[in-house]
Amino acid sequence: MFDITVNGVRHRVDVVPEMPLLWVLRDELGITSPKYGCGIAQCGACTVQVDGAAVRSCQARMADIAGKAITTIEAVGNGKLHPVQEAWIEHQVPQCGYCQTGQIIQAISLLETIPNPTDEDINEVMSGNLCRCGTYERIRVAIHAAAKKIGGI
Repeated sequence: MFDITVNGVRHRVDVVPEMPLLWVLRDELGITSPKYGCGIAQCGACTVQVDGAAVRSCQARMADIAGKAITTIEAVGNGKLHPVQEAWIEHQVPQCGYCQTGQIIQAISLLETIPNPTDEDINEVMSGNLCRCGTYERIRVAIHAAAKKIGGI
């Protein structure tokens, strides 16, 4: 049995220690916003925040996550759109949308760490989040716009 807090709600799950957080979220808790993309932490579709840091949930084992606070896209705006989500909409970032929850969570973590990122900062931090539709330029523009909204620039 493991205790985790997801989006402010405490859960007790009966899973094996090696079970990835992604499958706990999706299969045990019914939270399907983190997506399965590769299973080897190379695409970023499964990105969530664990104690405030962006983490690839497909490789985060429950034994390592127990007792920590998990945030998925559902909780990032506290009931309203987060400035990153607003910027995503304003700059029409999504195309197919599959990778977007991971992209947004990673962008939020970036701006929490680097409030005024350069293009190089964005490229480096976001490089682990793949977009098969190739919306990288729109992602970069939206991150700069979100930084302005938050007050980093």
